[in-house]
Amino acid sequence: MIIFRYLFRELLITLTAVSAVLLVIVMSGRFIKYLAQAAQGILDPGVLLTIMGYRLPGFLQLVLPLGLFLGILLTYGRMYLESEMAALSASGMSQGRLLKYTLAPAAFVALLVAWLSLILVPSGLAEVTRIMNDQDSLTEFDTLVPGRFQKLRDGSRVTYTAELSEDRTELGGVFISETVVSRTDGHERGLSIVVAERGSLMVQEDGSRYLVLGNGYRYDGRPGQADYRVIKYDTYGVLLARPAASAELGKLATVPTRELYASDNLEYQAEFHWRLSLPLLVFVVTILAVPLSKVNPRQGRYLKLLPAILLYIAYLGTLIAARGALEQGRTPLYLGLWWVHLLFLGVALLVFYWESFSLWMAAYRRRWAGLRTHHV
Repeated sequence: MIIFRYLFRELLITLTAVSAVLLVIVMSGRFIKYLAQAAQGILDPGVLLTIMGYRLPGFLQLVLPLGLFLGILLTYGRMYLESEMAALSASGMSQGRLLKYTLAPAAFVALLVAWLSLILVPSGLAEVTRIMNDQDSLTEFDTLVPGRFQKLRDGSRVTYTAELSEDRTELGGVFISETVVSRTDGHERGLSIVVAERGSLMVQEDGSRYLVLGNGYRYDGRPGQADYRVIKYDTYGVLLARPAASAELGKLATVPTRELYASDNLEYQAEFHWRLSLPLLVFVVTILAVPLSKVNPRQGRYLKLLPAILLYIAYLGTLIAARGALEQGRTPLYLGLWWVHLLFLGVALLVFYWESFSLWMAAYRRRWAGLRTHHV
């Protein structure tokens, strides 16, 4: 039990550290994309952390299996390099017993990934979809930030306000620049620039919203040309567009697992098999990582790290390709994604028993050579 607790603790520390680094890398890229949408006025900055919180389980279900795989390679590789494994082997620790001890933390990680994949991730992504749909109902007036130029309508409109009341109903120092496009040929006809001292929101009976500007000017023309028009106005109304927030989430990702299981739809079944594949992935990569972590102190700690990562990528890539084939009906439903797990389980067992198999073959060759010599 002392050895088991020691291995469990060392593996858990490395798993946590590696998973944390991977999680930060994955979430940083996604958060930057959401920040860009918030800067364009597509998303409300106040919902960014909420969205990232709901997306966290989805990131974890992919990060934890890889974190465990790398954690085993790094932890046991260090122990081989520092001759700790040699001392354990001298006390009766075999590779099979090491795998048995390693499967305990792997089972814990697999249960956590199963909970995330089957229950938590679909509900979290459903909340993200709801938030994105709420963002679609916002107008550019709702996403304005005082003192900042914001591009809207795919960059064709730039809006600026120097002041904005707390209840977001009154503006001061308004500037709006919009590209004018011809309705007949779709070509740009120039710019329309509107400036005003003040502005307020007006909602029509049909639900459309207008920004009513007061005491300002409108300039129409082409940049660099003198044929422009200036209009002074006391009151001017601007229709507020509704920016679309890209949810980028498939509908299947938000469907509860029990509905996927009860459906005969191929896409639903492919999604169901994918969710089951992630916990199974944990056990297969554990069997694969234990023999790959064995290194010679003279070879260095990271000799087998790159081939191991490439093998993991091949496993995950094959799962993704098999999922696409299952969705399109090119793979029978009874095979599902099981054949991928069986294939790489066979590879893992081959790697695991390769050393014993090599020793058995060498002994067999020596015995056969001895028999031939004795016969001669």
